[in-house]
Amino acid sequence: MSSTPITKETYLEWYKSMLLMRKFEEKAGQLYGQQKIRGFCHLYIGQEAVVAGTMSVIKPEDSLITAYRDHAHALAKGVSADACMAELYGKATGCSKGKGGSMHFFSKEHKFMGGHGIVGGQIPLGAGIAFAEKYLGKDHVNVCYMGDGAVRQGAFNETLNMAMLWKLPVIFVCENNGYAMGTSVQRTTNMQDIYKMGLGFDMPSAPVDGMDVVAVHNAMDEAVQRARAGEGPTFLEIRTYRYKGHSMSDPAKYRTKEELEEYKERDPIIGVKHAIIENKYADDAWFASVEADVKKVVEDSVKFAEESPYPTADEIYKDVYVQKDYPFILD
Repeated sequence: MSSTPITKETYLEWYKSMLLMRKFEEKAGQLYGQQKIRGFCHLYIGQEAVVAGTMSVIKPEDSLITAYRDHAHALAKGVSADACMAELYGKATGCSKGKGGSMHFFSKEHKFMGGHGIVGGQIPLGAGIAFAEKYLGKDHVNVCYMGDGAVRQGAFNETLNMAMLWKLPVIFVCENNGYAMGTSVQRTTNMQDIYKMGLGFDMPSAPVDGMDVVAVHNAMDEAVQRARAGEGPTFLEIRTYRYKGHSMSDPAKYRTKEELEEYKERDPIIGVKHAIIENKYADDAWFASVEADVKKVVEDSVKFAEESPYPTADEIYKDVYVQKDYPFILD
């Protein structure tokens, strides 16, 4: 059971953070259509409760790592909308200095250990971060996100085995939005309850309703408690849904309009708004104020990105190695 209470402030913060994620992504999609943003761009619209429910139980010192659908994770972890939008634009003021783009947000300062373009590549890295925290005697956990397609990688099974063997403080989260690119889960596996894959390693594992931020909060809190107590990892299959295609180049013709509308009726942001209204936590003026604030933050981020410079040519040689005098570089 959750030890972190869900208060009025929790609901208000959920609404503000999820609305920022949603409006940022909507603006990113619009700018991509205008060719202001190039390359790959994977939007998080519909999945906001997965990240919001995590943030309400972890500490700033805890780290997140994820795949290439990473904008919301960075925003939730405290990376500014300015730095995120500038990165989408490929500008020097971006969170990855304009070198990473949409798929490779990163912020050491905020313990956001990156979006990663290699499917499943972040899974062993998440366990490695957790190993380091345990080795250094820190009371920190890592939350390692992946999509439903990534659990087909061999590294997933190898990492779960080692994490459980060494009781690492890591929570593995499969954000199961039903489709690995355009391929449904039903077409890739006979056993569609992905969370059961963790049971083969005797790892505590469970399904979670990813359209319900309260359900995510409770499941994540229990997992975080276990990790901090030295009891090792947890594997959560958080069942969510993306309203847009896999990426901006995906028309999503592999699913029906009826399916999409069914999930939109369970929209996590609307659900939180209803709960705030029912509990009389805020009035219409508060909602209007939050929506205006979020709109301004997003608009300001676009202005910041537009006015920021591109990286200079010499930046291509920087940040390749952390150690500038790395001894194994040969001229």
